[in-house]
Amino acid sequence: MIPLHEPTLIGNEKKYINECLSTNWISTSGKFINLIEKKICDYTGSKYAIAVNSGTSALHIGLLLSNVKPNDEIIVPTVSFIAPINAIKYCDAHPVFMDVNEFLTIDVNKTIEFLENQTITKSGFTYNKKTKKKISAMVVVHVFGNLVDLKSLVKICKKKNIELIEDSAESFGSYYNLRASDKIKHAGTIGRFGCLSFNGNKTITSGGGGAILTQNKRLAKKARYLITQSKDNPIKFIHNNIGFNYKMTNLHAAIGLAQIECIKKLLTIKKRNHIFYRNKVLGLEDFAILNKPVFCESNYWLNLLRIKKNCKVNIDNLIKVFDKYKIQVRPLWYLNHLQTPFKNCQSYKITYANKILDKILCLPSSASLTKNQITKVIHVIKKLRICD
Repeated sequence: MIPLHEPTLIGNEKKYINECLSTNWISTSGKFINLIEKKICDYTGSKYAIAVNSGTSALHIGLLLSNVKPNDEIIVPTVSFIAPINAIKYCDAHPVFMDVNEFLTIDVNKTIEFLENQTITKSGFTYNKKTKKKISAMVVVHVFGNLVDLKSLVKICKKKNIELIEDSAESFGSYYNLRASDKIKHAGTIGRFGCLSFNGNKTITSGGGGAILTQNKRLAKKARYLITQSKDNPIKFIHNNIGFNYKMTNLHAAIGLAQIECIKKLLTIKKRNHIFYRNKVLGLEDFAILNKPVFCESNYWLNLLRIKKNCKVNIDNLIKVFDKYKIQVRPLWYLNHLQTPFKNCQSYKITYANKILDKILCLPSSASLTKNQITKVIHVIKKLRICD
């Protein structure tokens, strides 16, 4: 079986894990936690990085520290893994779903249109005209390594007093292409918080884990406080606030550190494989490989096959063809505004996401993928019958 995306362990993973085991530092304390946080800061340019046990935990803390209150509303794209939507509900808040563009990131124009025409500002806060609820934050999601064009969103969020959070779970290694005189801006370093994931299927993995990025010392300190059960006195076990058991373990940090040490090599391989995919599919009438926006450099986390034909497509049948050849593929996530728990939440002019839902297949994209394996995938693509 050619997997969709498996870990590529080519560094010091075993060495660092053995050190954890031999020293008994396997839980939520140990030197590798400090080392991975420093490495993340060095690589992304973020002033502070707080290692946590998942990207979802990072999102939850980011929302709480953005002053999201019960019954508030959070703007979020409908195309995303469900984690940011669930994190919003953890705060007893409500998502407002936006459409996406051709790169599957939040539709900036429609989002600005919504904020300009469907909201009012009073007493320094922004309220939804329809629901009368306060809109306290926006979560943008850099899906598949493609970054959101944030310039206009940063401006309007500042104007409307809305906190901007970057879900960068899939974009470690992606950054904005700025002028040579400018400093590189890595995904997750522009909003109030950036949230990373190091799950087993990501470009960089720690087995399970994530990180919170922030440029604010006070917020970084508060985040560390919250993820350690809000301990005010660790000796007497005094807790003056509700906290969470969200710390990353030393074992996971050891794996993650070894992975980040190999980041340049892994990204080089993934870009090479993306180009190989793209060139092989380029001449096909029915298909294209989803490209990146011109303003960013992608980590090419997953390669996406886009079906160009304007007809009804049975995506399940296509997946069965790949499965016959022992190739793992998957469709785009089911749209979040259609998920059962969120059907009653507001959505705004969602058209493109509905159109593209059954026109995308995620292809095998591991850094360990060989050209022969990609050639096999292309061979199967050419066999596909698209229209029912």
